[in-house]
Amino acid sequence: MRRPAGKAKGRRWLAPWKDSAERPVIYHCVTRVVERRLAFGQEEKEKLRTFMRMYENFTGCRVLAYCFMCNHVHLLLEVPPMVEGGLSDEILLKRLRAIHGEALVAEIAKELSEARKKVRDGLADGSLVSRIHERFTYRMHDLGEFMKALLQRFTRWFNVKHERTGTLWESRFKSVLVEDGIAAKTMAAYIDLNPVRAGMVADPAAYRWSSYGEAMGGGPKGNGKKARAGLVRALMAHKGGEADARHWAGEVSKEYRMMLLEEGEEKLQEMVTVGGDVEVKVVRKGLKKAAVDAELAQLQRSRDVAMSRMLRCRVRYFTDGAVIGSRQFVDEVFRKCHDRFGSKRKSGARKWRGNGAAAAGTLWSLRDLQKGVIQSGT
Repeated sequence: MRRPAGKAKGRRWLAPWKDSAERPVIYHCVTRVVERRLAFGQEEKEKLRTFMRMYENFTGCRVLAYCFMCNHVHLLLEVPPMVEGGLSDEILLKRLRAIHGEALVAEIAKELSEARKKVRDGLADGSLVSRIHERFTYRMHDLGEFMKALLQRFTRWFNVKHERTGTLWESRFKSVLVEDGIAAKTMAAYIDLNPVRAGMVADPAAYRWSSYGEAMGGGPKGNGKKARAGLVRALMAHKGGEADARHWAGEVSKEYRMMLLEEGEEKLQEMVTVGGDVEVKVVRKGLKKAAVDAELAQLQRSRDVAMSRMLRCRVRYFTDGAVIGSRQFVDEVFRKCHDRFGSKRKSGARKWRGNGAAAAGTLWSLRDLQKGVIQSGT
């Protein structure tokens, strides 16, 4: 039975290839405090970051970018599939240590050891060990389980801290499926620019509770290795780049910095170099290639400036677009999930308008947003 048109909005969009290693699976997740109260100060943000890293280590998910504001949270989260053949006992226990005390982990280690012995002695088959693993692994490599565990753990801490009860979050979190490449790195920049859009800082590096702020030394004890690794993955996943902080220094960090600058002039200068000198525009008589290169550089500059300015506005597509990426990417997801739409919908990709117009033709979304596409704020 075909689902009526319009019903797709209430269902979460998950990558059709989420259980394979075919390509990266990346989501932008947003959750807000109930009634949008300004509930988070420095202590709350630090604790939320601690829990985020704990569940990142437990679940095997990767935080590529994040920003904790006073009343809402942004995460750019990659959800890799479970490794083929499952986890070894050693890796399972290591992950459990991320969220559980050593006493409980020791009990589980003993249980696994005894189960392994029974299998070796022919008193049980391998399913005995598998069932022990499954008690924990069902919470791993899963978008919903990661967010549920993180938000519930933080809520329990917050309620005890502030002597309150009840829900902390406004509703279930929003998520948008994001293509690796230009979509992922643009989304990361949009997330890291939240405090700039809110007028809290002029330079995103000055905001400690974001991926860029942590990467630049604003994290616990100045250790931004995890944040740098996440941003490397956000910028390089489409080229096969792994989450490795060692690749942050140099061109990767410079490229990202250019995306965060308002004018983008440094990127332009890097693109046009003649005779070792940095030029803005080079046109020489008789050298058609130089003239073409100069025009392309000028066009690129205008696009960079427009995109950079766009990121300083609230762009609804980043939070409500359902699926974001190239036209081919969005259309592919649409084709694989066509049963979620009515028969009248023939294509998936929708062109960006309003505050997202600078990305039109580069980024596309699955939802054709009709209202609120020109807004301010975070």
